[in-house]
Amino acid sequence: MRTRIRELRAKAGITQEELAQQAGVRRETIVFLEKGKYNPSLKLAYKVSRALGSTIEEVFIFEDEDLA
Repeated sequence: MRTRIRELRAKAGITQEELAQQAGVRRETIVFLEKGKYNPSLKLAYKVSRALGSTIEEVFIFEDEDLA
């Protein structure tokens, strides 16, 4: 899974810490999400997306090799 968190966060002018506070997680969680090293729960994906003013589909890009 790829994400556009870093891009959208920069566009919104908020830090990783600010996004983490809005989503109710630690900053490290946002770091892992941005690097694609952590797949969020649906609830967390929703919170992050809302904090960025976007939809889940705009923030998280699911890549399934079996579908290609």
